[in-house]
Amino acid sequence: MSTSATIGVIVGNRGFFPAHLCSEGRAAVLRALEDEGIRAVALDADATPHGAVESLADARRCADLFRAHRDDIDGILVTLPNFGDERAVANTLRWARLDVPVLVHAFGDAGDRMSIEFRRDSFCGKMSVCNNLRQYGIPFSLTTLHTVDPAHASFREDLQRFAGTCRVVRRLKGARLGAIGARPAAFNTVRYSEKLLERAGISVETLDLSEVLGWAGRMGDSEPAVGQKLEAIRGYTNVATVPAPSLLKMAKLGVAIDRWMADKQVTATAIQCWTALEEFYGVVPCALMSMMSNAMLPSACETDIAGLVGMYLLQCASGQPAALLDWNNNYAEDPDKGVVFHCSNLPSAFFGEQRMDYQEIIAGTVGKENTFGTIVGRIAPGPFTYCRVSTDDLRGTISAYVGEGRFTDDRFQTFGGYGVVEIPRFQHLLQFVCRNGFEHHVAATRATVADAIEDALRTYLRWEVYRHGHGVRS
Repeated sequence: MSTSATIGVIVGNRGFFPAHLCSEGRAAVLRALEDEGIRAVALDADATPHGAVESLADARRCADLFRAHRDDIDGILVTLPNFGDERAVANTLRWARLDVPVLVHAFGDAGDRMSIEFRRDSFCGKMSVCNNLRQYGIPFSLTTLHTVDPAHASFREDLQRFAGTCRVVRRLKGARLGAIGARPAAFNTVRYSEKLLERAGISVETLDLSEVLGWAGRMGDSEPAVGQKLEAIRGYTNVATVPAPSLLKMAKLGVAIDRWMADKQVTATAIQCWTALEEFYGVVPCALMSMMSNAMLPSACETDIAGLVGMYLLQCASGQPAALLDWNNNYAEDPDKGVVFHCSNLPSAFFGEQRMDYQEIIAGTVGKENTFGTIVGRIAPGPFTYCRVSTDDLRGTISAYVGEGRFTDDRFQTFGGYGVVEIPRFQHLLQFVCRNGFEHHVAATRATVADAIEDALRTYLRWEVYRHGHGVRS
């Protein structure tokens, strides 16, 4: 998945203020976008005075340009080199009708350039633009600093955060997720509202487990696609202790899932596991799911579609693989640490070292020979962002929590895929999870993107969001 974005640029101008600052400001902002690998769609410098937007005609011209690129533009940056015309900015956004995130930026004044020839007053103009956007019903994001030079490090961070927000909003609207198999009977936890997700633009394509097992069961051993998948599995992880028949079954199951996903244009999956696949097919799907997640096609276990939404949006924001974990154990007596775990289907990008093995929990019920296919190892230390999405049928809402922490270098003896996390005020987070009925699954990605996710979900999707560490913000 590409981590780039395409941003439309509106350069605001108001004639009472030095218009020449718009030419310099436009060039500086476009340079910052280019430096950050973000594509820009903007009026040519000679399309309007200074390439800026001030009059009704300017707004129409800019809106027409944006509409011509509506399939490419992920978000819009409003930049104010001087006070700017608030009506022209708001009208451009209304007439473009793109319904994408908007970031409002203003240049700062220099203390030694406050004469009439150089004074910007963008500090004030930004408030007027934001006031008008509220009147027009257009949601928007803000830079960390009220005014900031485009060369400043904080503005570059704002651009990357905003690009992540844009990717989340764009890709969630129209996302197609696959539910392969029924919810395991013992997991009421992973119930969700398909209708609420559909209202949010997220479609769920269902597939009965018997169909995918039927397709895999009648697949020939010598089919080229089976051989290719078998080699991909062997190249992905250490399979030294795994029987050849189990690997062949995995390959056939993987081909069947790949074909269905391509046919239904599904880009993420949640798969039934306990214990039908083991009893009636003879492998666990973890390795295949790990491979998909590592290839930016996230896959969640236990048919946890809402958990999969969390994985998907984390991946969109970070451009890196995401995993679904259990908040699983305390870690000794440290209140800010805990153990996260899965059997596991974690992507290889989460590990320092990993290998394929059998699933020790299920093996006691269905036999070791039917449970090969897990990816086991310790999660490598480093920062991460976690997120959980949940649908509340009783209130008709989608809610989420998001925060950041780190995987530690702590070690202990266990099985599956596991790691130790350290999260400030972790006990408070656990209280929040329990009191609000959130699930025991949580999605994670190895990047710090909580700001982008909070902005996307709260500002543009209008979901209820708790940002851990920041409290509940309106």
